[in-house]
Amino acid sequence: MADIEQDLGPIASSGHLARGALPALSEIEFGLIMLDHAFSRWIVRCMAAAGVPDLSPVDTIILHNIRSRGKPKTIADLCLILNIEDTHVVTYAVKKLERLKLIRSGKRGKEKLVSITPAGEAACERYFAIREALLVKSVLATEMSPDNLSAIAARLRALSGHYDQAARSAAAL
Repeated sequence: MADIEQDLGPIASSGHLARGALPALSEIEFGLIMLDHAFSRWIVRCMAAAGVPDLSPVDTIILHNIRSRGKPKTIADLCLILNIEDTHVVTYAVKKLERLKLIRSGKRGKEKLVSITPAGEAACERYFAIREALLVKSVLATEMSPDNLSAIAARLRALSGHYDQAARSAAAL
């Protein structure tokens, strides 16, 4: 079996990119592509099951982040925390969430400040309950330790820094 795997090379979405000095990076990228699509499908369907059917993945992530830690956030806060470069993406999501009465906005000086509403909190709680029942329960069954999951998360965050730096360098070309 090992010979067959070696003959096939790394499992990557773009074999020509795996020819370089670090084929394993192409494997990570393919895993990230698959994970991104699966995660996006999951959060949209989980939020729909929680009673809010028309949110995009970005809308859902922003809603949960606005609720996080119980303190209001600015558009700049959301962009920074979620590593979203285009403020228009966040602004559009915030307007949509406001229309759905899941969040409300106010002002801090000249900055728009957004916070969760009771309806938004209730939606997040329903999402949490569904997530615990359907996702967390199945991940726990894999016997992957919380420490291993935290280590993977730390490595992904560190890797994101390399991609950000490479993106800055590419923009300067």
